[in-house]
Amino acid sequence: MFKSLFIIYKLEGFIFKMNDKQPIYILPENTERTIGRDAQRNNILAAKLVAEAIKTTLGPKGMDKMLVDAVGDITITNDGVTILEKMEIEHPAAKMMVEISKTQEEEVGDGTTTAVMLAGKLLENAEKLLDMKIHPTIITKGYTLAAEKARELLEELSIKVTPEREDVLKSIVITAMTGKGAEYVKEKFADIIVEAVRQVQENDAVDISNIKIVKNKSEGIEDTRLIRGIIVDKERVSIDMPKKVENARVALLSESLELKNPTEAKISITTTNQLQEFIDREESLLKEMVKKIKNAGANVIFCQKGIDDLVQYYLGKEKLYACRRVTRTDMENLSKATGAKIVTNLNELSVNDLGKAEIVEEIKHGEEARTYVQGCENPKSITIVIHGGSEHVMDEMERAIKDGLGDIAAVIKDKKIVAGAGAIEISLSKRLREFSTSLSGREQLAVQEFANALEFIPSTLAENAGLDPIDILTELKARHDKGEKFAGINIFTNKIEDSLEAGIIEPLRIKKQAISSATEVATMILRIDDVLASKQNKEQKGTGLGYQGME
Repeated sequence: MFKSLFIIYKLEGFIFKMNDKQPIYILPENTERTIGRDAQRNNILAAKLVAEAIKTTLGPKGMDKMLVDAVGDITITNDGVTILEKMEIEHPAAKMMVEISKTQEEEVGDGTTTAVMLAGKLLENAEKLLDMKIHPTIITKGYTLAAEKARELLEELSIKVTPEREDVLKSIVITAMTGKGAEYVKEKFADIIVEAVRQVQENDAVDISNIKIVKNKSEGIEDTRLIRGIIVDKERVSIDMPKKVENARVALLSESLELKNPTEAKISITTTNQLQEFIDREESLLKEMVKKIKNAGANVIFCQKGIDDLVQYYLGKEKLYACRRVTRTDMENLSKATGAKIVTNLNELSVNDLGKAEIVEEIKHGEEARTYVQGCENPKSITIVIHGGSEHVMDEMERAIKDGLGDIAAVIKDKKIVAGAGAIEISLSKRLREFSTSLSGREQLAVQEFANALEFIPSTLAENAGLDPIDILTELKARHDKGEKFAGINIFTNKIEDSLEAGIIEPLRIKKQAISSATEVATMILRIDDVLASKQNKEQKGTGLGYQGME
């Protein structure tokens, strides 16, 4: 029917030309296309580069990264998700790696570096199979089978613990903090974190949002402490009020202590007496508000909205402490800490609505003043105050504490732990190789490569500590072959030891989530054989791990 029919592939898009007539553009001219093996190679390379970028941060001897943004702000950290977020990665496949680190952070709070490294290694190993002409669908099927088996094996290799065992909980926190900036105070931080979690724990659930972290640029890291109460980022509204109130009875008001202005009103005043009566009436109404608060027995008031100047004066005269425009979140935290009820109508305020605290005090650090509500009886919302000499140090301490909190919350919920120090990865690798022999198809090659990828974790731990990774892996495998399933590398002694006896333990959920996330992103990237992308303008091109740099 047609004398000639051919297709011209160009970077600008698809062009179909028939019978030497006008070409037909299916895609916009600014579209770039990478197909087949080139698309897979580019995506795998991007993922490998992301994993390589953070692998040196893994473990007790991991190094830190300094990240400087466009305006010169500095971040110094070895936290995987923080590094990847600050890197402003552009390549689409690399962005998927960043997403799994965020998921790991949200679900567990730790193990972000492990998840990304595992995903990168899975893709690197898949490239070997692609070179052997094994179809991506077969590789992804093998990886999925391996991940399912790994999760089953993790349950078998895990150890049940009771949340009441504080020694186990502290060991988990110390393991999470080892290698971070807080390492030299990890024992003190472990005590603080375990006590904080115990305080807010309800049955087997821990809501980490009930543990507020406040940074105070003064003193040193070792002065970090736990407060059985809440720190509110507000100061007293009048200098006539007491700076410190003992045996505080706290009232929480969500309405303003001001006269409500009607939307539409007209007041006609013809004499000075009428004006004075109007002013006196306003004043008596405001005075009545203070009287209601005092009659209820409150001596500390936190108001979510504004407080009239005259009300401030009367509150100060009665020696009551008050803060205004307190955030909704702080109001809820104060309620959980002191036991006070948030009252929406001042007329309804009674002694039963008040909360209790030993001390409410305004404390000033530098130019900034805050209100400390301390000594609450059974607070379900508490505060960890981090001290440090600089913002960068305190930020890293905060990340370390959040990792520890996430780990303990996971153990309290699941009640299961696994051996750390690379022991669990070697155990999984050994058993997955045995599992691969039960498969008859080419999927067994993918399962074997999955097992090899797991060895990347202990290998990197050894490499980052300056040890020979080949010697360490060989000895680890030999010990596991002898039945020592908890044998791992103790970086501080540079010896292979029983991880449980050495106190190097991690929550089961960290490993399960890392394997699930890494497998999902690896299989998704492997199934891509065509990339269609709009061109970026020159001014939009990045200088980091960008798509343009991967072409």
